[in-house]
Amino acid sequence: MPAQSDEPLTFDDVAVGDTWISPARTITEADVVQFACLTGDFNPLHVDHEFARSTPFGQPIAHGLLGLSYVAGLGSHAPRMATLSFLKILEWNFLKPIFFGDTVHVRTEILAMEPKARGRRGEIIWQRELVNQTGDVVQMGRTLTLVAGRGKVSED
Repeated sequence: MPAQSDEPLTFDDVAVGDTWISPARTITEADVVQFACLTGDFNPLHVDHEFARSTPFGQPIAHGLLGLSYVAGLGSHAPRMATLSFLKILEWNFLKPIFFGDTVHVRTEILAMEPKARGRRGEIIWQRELVNQTGDVVQMGRTLTLVAGRGKVSED
């Protein structure tokens, strides 16, 4: 795991196989309600305790996309990269529900790297896992970003 400094890491500072663990965050009912208000997704599975008792979960669960949003936010701190662009979600799986009161963190690994623009930037494929307080992976997938490099253009 590369050392973290005040400066964001560049493409040249990391390598395939590097891993990080993010800070943790407890998901509250208020977070879920605010996400529902922000997105307009008031599915009773997320906001209606009476309805949620009749589901297989027996209680309200957080929106899957709220979990993915936490991956984006928490993962941006571990590692803190000189990201130029989020290019795509290559694959994403919603494996288990996220309940109010769950505390989650993100486990990140670099799977692949490809330099671009003669070293001035590069694409990185990331494996990200959203992990709850009991160690269960509740979401996971692969994403692709464009990251600034330190490389200088050679005088070929």
